[in-house]
Amino acid sequence: MPDADARAAAQASVPPPAPPPSADLAPLRRLHAVPVLITLIALCLAGLATWAVWQAYMAAPWTRDGTVRAYVVTIAPEVSGRIVQLPVADNQFVHKGDLLIAIDPTDYAIAVDLAQAAADQASANAENAQREAQRRANLSLLETSEEEKQTYQTAAIAAAAASRQAVANLAQARVNLQRATIRSPVNGYVTNLWVQVGDYATAKDGIISLVDADSYWVDGYFLETALDEIRPGDQATVKLMGHADLLRGHVSSIARGITVANATRGQSGLAEVNPIFTWVRLAQRMPVRIEIDHVSNDLRLVAGQTATVQIEKNAGSR
Repeated sequence: MPDADARAAAQASVPPPAPPPSADLAPLRRLHAVPVLITLIALCLAGLATWAVWQAYMAAPWTRDGTVRAYVVTIAPEVSGRIVQLPVADNQFVHKGDLLIAIDPTDYAIAVDLAQAAADQASANAENAQREAQRRANLSLLETSEEEKQTYQTAAIAAAAASRQAVANLAQARVNLQRATIRSPVNGYVTNLWVQVGDYATAKDGIISLVDADSYWVDGYFLETALDEIRPGDQATVKLMGHADLLRGHVSSIARGITVANATRGQSGLAEVNPIFTWVRLAQRMPVRIEIDHVSNDLRLVAGQTATVQIEKNAGSR
């Protein structure tokens, strides 16, 4: 009995067998797999983002070298005189046909009256000369000579020419009177206005400039290596510096020439070719004209603004 009790006590002191290790490690393995999956997903997303950026900035033609352009109309009076009206201010928007400048019309109104009087007198002289020539033409050679007939006929022709000249002078005087009033030929903005009422305006000297509000476009200067991917009609996106809004437009045309320094003629008439001491060849930038399709009312376009232009590669005709 003592031996049996000793064996029973020894068996009771032996610890139970441990459970299989796989049952405890399975949750740990799942926890370790989560960071790996997250890392793989992040790498995939980063790869997709990198591919999208590459397509946007490398595959599609784009340039930061863009400029907003507009036509500028320079107003120069066709007659001289003192400015008596100037109803516009600098940077003011004007509609086509609005009054810009009025020059003192006194002298030109007087010139119209004088030209009218001269035209009336010349017309009367021409009619009288024509009647005298007609009367001489109806007389026989016994009453007058052939030479006298020709003389009166020539006088009638000269009087008719003088009458037409007087009428032309009258028309010119009336045109000059109309030109004393200058109106806007376009819808646009008055810019760099420096004249004022009382200044003397000289004919053919520009005194006021208008930025044509209906003529804005964007010139994008693209590397010549990207021109093969650009076609007229391609859609374009324009981002102005300092503005969050994007402009939508399309390629209107591509320039067919730029100034080349080596094409300058020298004193001998030969081309002046500058020596090059580098192996690096820089691509030229070519102007591409982008017509703006729509401009929001809140966006203020200014000729000379800096713009970024991107051409949609798959748009337009290929």
